[in-house]
Amino acid sequence: MPNGSLYKYLYSYNYFLDIKQRLSIIIDVACALEYLHHGCSLPVIHCDMKPSNVLLDEDMVAHLRDFGISKLLEYGLDGLVSTKCDVYSYGVMLLETFTRRKPNEFEEDLSLKQWVSYSLPEAVMDIVDVNLVTPMDNRLQKELDVVASIMKVVLDCSTESPARRTNMKDVVGIDTKVSVYQESQANTRTQE
Repeated sequence: MPNGSLYKYLYSYNYFLDIKQRLSIIIDVACALEYLHHGCSLPVIHCDMKPSNVLLDEDMVAHLRDFGISKLLEYGLDGLVSTKCDVYSYGVMLLETFTRRKPNEFEEDLSLKQWVSYSLPEAVMDIVDVNLVTPMDNRLQKELDVVASIMKVVLDCSTESPARRTNMKDVVGIDTKVSVYQESQANTRTQE
């Protein structure tokens, strides 16, 4: 893919994604997972969701890759692998996308998910990638509102109990609403 992976854009300082691009990418990924989980005759579990497996084409549209360990989920299977595994991994990928922090860069027993959940909702500014928010007039608060909404999706995706996690259909709906809100705020700014 011409633009490489999401990983390259998150962790190389030669590249930058604004909030609109990040929202678009996470919606593309959510739609792909929704199709795999709900659009196939048998659900397909990707099993390896991470930024390096999200490729970006020339228009910055996200595509999933590396289905080498994906699984067809048979109904009635009592195994440990389920679509909820992908939902959890998607939540962690959202954390990486909006904090620009790797899940394994924390010390001792603290994880990226715990760091974010301990900081919310009061300290959104402390966890978000500093390149995403710009302290200009009322724009900062609107951008923080978008990120706070995304962080709620993260927590819904990454709850410890798989049974209590959301599903990708719901995630697509929420992500799309957040994107529409962000677009309406951008249009409001241009009219001011």
